[in-house]
Amino acid sequence: MRHVQLRAFHFVATEGGFSRAARALGLTQPAISDQVRALEQAHDVLLFDRSKKQIRLTPQGEQLLRITRAMFEHEARAAAFLAESRAVVAGHLRIIADSAQHVAGLLGRFRTRHPKVRITLRSGNSREVEAALAAYRAEIGVLGGSLRAARFESLLLGASPIVAFAARDLPGRPHGPATLQELARLPLVLREPGSVTRSKLEEQAREAGMELSPAIEAEGREAVREIVAAGGGIGFVSRAEYGHDPRLVMIPLAGTPPTMEETVLCLSQRKELRLIRAFMALARQYAQTVPRDAPPGS
Repeated sequence: MRHVQLRAFHFVATEGGFSRAARALGLTQPAISDQVRALEQAHDVLLFDRSKKQIRLTPQGEQLLRITRAMFEHEARAAAFLAESRAVVAGHLRIIADSAQHVAGLLGRFRTRHPKVRITLRSGNSREVEAALAAYRAEIGVLGGSLRAARFESLLLGASPIVAFAARDLPGRPHGPATLQELARLPLVLREPGSVTRSKLEEQAREAGMELSPAIEAEGREAVREIVAAGGGIGFVSRAEYGHDPRLVMIPLAGTPPTMEETVLCLSQRKELRLIRAFMALARQYAQTVPRDAPPGS
């Protein structure tokens, strides 16, 4: 068994195909295919199901991938350790966030300090953020909520209350702070079950002896925003995520509204990787400069 064969397998599995693996490794697709085939033949095992256009890992391939993830992670940590003497932080930092507003200001500061780092940012809900970090598909995750789990290292960026919002011309909308009971008389546009925002609202509603029934249920923050802007009803979001949209008007929740925490996190076993350590260190500094009730992206 040769290292180059395991490396070829690992990149095909993690990149999602032979051509993508070839681009990532700077090799040709036939070379990658030959290395994977040689690995399979040497051990009389089928690692990929090639019967369809999109290749899939076989059960044996899934088991091997769990091993190579740890193997190449240790290799990356060794390389990072040996490169500690270099003054410039460089590489590719993958971030998955449930809202870009949470890290907008932080990303600008990080790029200014570390211009050699290439950053890719993609969106995902809280479950997708956790899954991407656990599967090593991202180095940094950002959540509009808190996460207490031993396998994650987390840092509170800030906190902001949940607010309601509506189209400016929505009939019967409140023109000032309103209670959940008052808002529930209007059509409600809520996120999918499992959304942190929805869960917090439903918890407060139960404490008030009421139930929130959505007139429209939408998957994703942007979908809710567009439905509300079109006059579909009342939506909810943390004040940090409200943004600026002339079609909408903010409606503060009366009393003590539930609070959304903005958290940046990484996998605990990866926190010493140089890129991750640099980002988390700057995030700690950044969190100290942002007032608790101010949007983290400010």
